[in-house]
Amino acid sequence: MLPVITEEVAQSVFDEIFTDMPAWRKKMIHYIKDENPEINTAIIEAASKTDLDPKAIALGAYMSYIMVEMADKENDLLMNYTE
Repeated sequence: MLPVITEEVAQSVFDEIFTDMPAWRKKMIHYIKDENPEINTAIIEAASKTDLDPKAIALGAYMSYIMVEMADKENDLLMNYTE
């Protein structure tokens, strides 16, 4: 089951992306290539097999990936929280 992406997680990602979108996309290419090369390959392949802008396709995929990852970490923190 995928974690719920909170408004805070989404806003945090949007703030980072739209500060310098080309630099963020390049950073994510390297990050996902190291973290999950199969996902990176799938993103690149999907982006190249469409008539849409491949950079826009990749940006959306990287954005989704990092939001799910951040939401999952946030969820883990909540589930393992002890006072």
